[in-house]
Amino acid sequence: MRRAKTTASDNRGTIVVRRAPLTKSRAILRYGILSIPAAIGRSGTTARKREGDGATPIASMRLLEGFFRGDRMRGISTRLPMQRIRPDMLWCDEPRDPNYNRLVRSPFKPSHEEMRRKDGLYDACLVLDWNVTSRRRNRGSAIFFHLIRPGFEPTAGCVAIRAADMRRLLPHLARGTMLKVV
Repeated sequence: MRRAKTTASDNRGTIVVRRAPLTKSRAILRYGILSIPAAIGRSGTTARKREGDGATPIASMRLLEGFFRGDRMRGISTRLPMQRIRPDMLWCDEPRDPNYNRLVRSPFKPSHEEMRRKDGLYDACLVLDWNVTSRRRNRGSAIFFHLIRPGFEPTAGCVAIRAADMRRLLPHLARGTMLKVV
């Protein structure tokens, strides 16, 4: 019997994120046989994502690239393109700015998020293709897959997991791996 030809995309798999029962800002992330607790947006999930609504979009989103704090996350192994976070890296979240939902450099006056955070949330931060490759104003920005706050506190619309779980997942991830919020 001849084996079907496989492509790189066949090996990427899909990460599925489902809301956990009873708590709108908690979720269960599944990848293959792994089942990982996660935090999602403080407003739960939505099919009508808007800037600042605090909800995680119900969507299938490709992983595009990632960022990491080299001083805190050493020895990362992944096939996903990763950049070391520098102090001047910011992410524009101002819908009226032409750089909306893009990486920018400081100094930058419009509203933005710092990528080099003190709280460690972006020590490993993966960019999801939500309103990135095809941008529309006010559809939401900085929807990332990143590390979680202690106590599984809700996110502003991202998906977050523990650092140990992120390290377990990273070797299996590549550009184009899908993260599906259902």
